[in-house]
Amino acid sequence: MAGGGRADDDRRIGIAMDYSASSKRALDWAIANLLRRGDTLVVVHVLHHGGEEAKHALWGKSGSPLIPLSEFRDPTAMQQYGMNCDAEVLDMLDTAARQLELTVVAKLYWGDAREKLCDAVEEQKIDALVMGSRGLGSIQRYNSTPATMLAHQESNVPSLTIKLHAFGTLGNILV
Repeated sequence: MAGGGRADDDRRIGIAMDYSASSKRALDWAIANLLRRGDTLVVVHVLHHGGEEAKHALWGKSGSPLIPLSEFRDPTAMQQYGMNCDAEVLDMLDTAARQLELTVVAKLYWGDAREKLCDAVEEQKIDALVMGSRGLGSIQRYNSTPATMLAHQESNVPSLTIKLHAFGTLGNILV
């Protein structure tokens, strides 16, 4: 695994977050089924290049510094990165951090999600990556979402895609 020489109980779990219903469900699934007391949860968010490239030139290649949950919760602090957080996701992260004694950090990247998710796995030494399916069916997902496909093929760690059924129940888990 990407975690390399760390102790087995020092796990780093990544969650690809874009605030879609499926990425929120993936976070919920990871909290309920994958995360253990003391794990580190790395919330990976890939932003598209916008009009502020000069502002983010320093972080263009390697992404933002790791952002602790306390700063990730602060709307003013997050505006400097050009993003707004979702209250539901923040509540889920706060609750999980408190109940499971997690260390929660966010990492923002700018660019192509296909590449940046793989970069995040390597740079952050993520042991498993969980992501949503963006509502696509199994065939569509693998033909139309290069980010998911590349993450599954290139990341060298287990990656899970959590799919929602029409009524919001947990669907397929693809490994």
